[in-house]
Amino acid sequence: MSRVIAVANQKGGVGKTTTSINLAASLGRSGKRILLIDLDPQGNASMGSGVAGHEGLSIYEVLMNEAAVADAAVSLPYGYDLLPGHSDLAGAELELISVARRERRLADALGAVAGRYDFVFIDCPPALNLLTVNALVAADAVMIPMQCEYYALEGLTALLATVRRVREGLNPALTIDGLLRTMFDPRNGLALEVSDQLSRHFGNKLFQTIIPRNVRLAEAPSYGKPVIDYDRASKGSQAYMALAEEVLARA
Repeated sequence: MSRVIAVANQKGGVGKTTTSINLAASLGRSGKRILLIDLDPQGNASMGSGVAGHEGLSIYEVLMNEAAVADAAVSLPYGYDLLPGHSDLAGAELELISVARRERRLADALGAVAGRYDFVFIDCPPALNLLTVNALVAADAVMIPMQCEYYALEGLTALLATVRRVREGLNPALTIDGLLRTMFDPRNGLALEVSDQLSRHFGNKLFQTIIPRNVRLAEAPSYGKPVIDYDRASKGSQAYMALAEEVLARA
């Protein structure tokens, strides 16, 4: 069975897409069968994987029951398959409101490929909307990337409340896989303070791996590649390979 992990945080710019792409690539390079789902209407995971302006089937058709996951997934040379997303997803939420099992469309679709992948990562939109709820209902666990800054803590409270409501009403098996510190600068006093607060409050739910601010990591998406393919020796690449090992240990 696949282990499905939703990479979620309603705050934008915290490294959700960067984490989704690079964790998928790192685990794929380790021999695991990986599917990455781009559930964000901005389509950044698709662009960052070199699938810009995709005109074939996408996650939109899957959610609308117009295509199967196996037919819409694109095989990439980076060690993972991608289920692309694009701007059509912006209208999907309105279209899903009146349909049956609207919160379970993604979970139902993934059931058909449960034995095909070892891990499925869902890059969620930066909002607590019906698309994110679909991801949380389909997921076994949630990974929460976040920057170590004051406002990040406030957003975390809202996300944890949503996870709790989904667990109570729609997916009792949903767990928090862990919180991931991203874009970390150890020279920043506030970052160190917030990191310490997270460690005290969340304990072993906080990933030990910390993703640093790294120029090569920031450059890789513009080349349509995971950082492990762009610059394997960079600090960003090394951090995501370490995170992949930690994810495997937790799984």
